[in-house]
Amino acid sequence: MLRRTYLALTAAVMMAGPAYAGGHSMDIVDTASNAGSFTTLLAAADAAGLVDTLKSEGPFTVFAPTDDAFAALPEGTVESLLLPENKDKLTAILTYHVVPGKVMSTDLTNGMTAATVEGDTVMIMTEGGVKVDDANVVQADIEASNGVIHVIDAVIMPE
Repeated sequence: MLRRTYLALTAAVMMAGPAYAGGHSMDIVDTASNAGSFTTLLAAADAAGLVDTLKSEGPFTVFAPTDDAFAALPEGTVESLLLPENKDKLTAILTYHVVPGKVMSTDLTNGMTAATVEGDTVMIMTEGGVKVDDANVVQADIEASNGVIHVIDAVIMPE
């Protein structure tokens, strides 16, 4: 309940119109939509009621699993998470992929942790390629008007 209140409050406070930070006119949602490989993530964000938050001023850092990452989950997992009765669990998983602030790849150090919107922390490793928990960053630093997207190859789960 506290998380939902926090997210609703964040959305309400941050809805101040479009941002054009760094010359980028598309927000995180529009940027992900135009990429074409995040349809499952965007459908999940819609089902969880997080689209307006991710379109707000931010800034946010999103570790965005691709459609292939969601497809690699056990059969039926995505469909189950999209059911209305699992909205809280879906919201927790999705907000675990979001860090407040704009964290670029040049800001990362090996062994660092980052607090997520969900409340837990993710572990960042930079040796032998960048990893967030057990997911590999396959494309970094996709800038949007309200933050940055780092594409990952797996769905990461909170404890």
